[in-house]
Amino acid sequence: MPRPAAGWMTRLPTDHLIAEFSMWSADLLRLADDLDRITPHADILHVDVADGHFAPALLFFPDQVARLREATTIPIHVHLMVDDAVLLAQIDQFVEAGADLISLHVENAALAEAAFDRLAQLGVAAGMVLRLETPVEQAARWLGRLDMLTLLGTAIGVKGQGLSPLACDRLRTAGALIAATGRRIVLAADGGIRDTTVPQLRAAGAETVVLGSLAFGAPDLAARMGWLRAL
Repeated sequence: MPRPAAGWMTRLPTDHLIAEFSMWSADLLRLADDLDRITPHADILHVDVADGHFAPALLFFPDQVARLREATTIPIHVHLMVDDAVLLAQIDQFVEAGADLISLHVENAALAEAAFDRLAQLGVAAGMVLRLETPVEQAARWLGRLDMLTLLGTAIGVKGQGLSPLACDRLRTAGALIAATGRRIVLAADGGIRDTTVPQLRAAGAETVVLGSLAFGAPDLAARMGWLRAL
């Protein structure tokens, strides 16, 4: 089973935006073809997982991640949008399937310590995500355990929404909290990613944006990625 080389997070670019591709926006009928198409450009594959309770969607499952793992050495980031009742079991299942980074939500705070302990035991990078309505400061207590912090810029689990006017200020707040730790924590923006919003998000401190239709729907992906990396 191919895996990224050890220490992959320390080799993520710092001089331009990290390219994180959302597999939710790929052609799900031709997923392998889209994986081949993005492979020259992707730093991370982003896989959303939703249980239909914590978020309205029903998304993706461990077998899919296992098949992706068989096909690529690109790091796989699993974003868990699930209730506490299944959180720890989902971590085990997606680690076994081949995830390299797993993010849970600040709203899973009751189980966060146990979840981070489990990820550390399994040797998997840890991330955290904040819903748009959750104060950024609620992530502060967990920053010592994080490799990535992701801020949603739209309502959770719904595609095609415009970026919230709160998103950039929230990124700036998160960036200040991260800077105060002195640790390398990747700051990510997810939701509302458009050609008009990416420059704003980058200026607000985002190190990666989760690319959906902006990348998968680009008429010239190489040109779009050249533009992105120039920011």
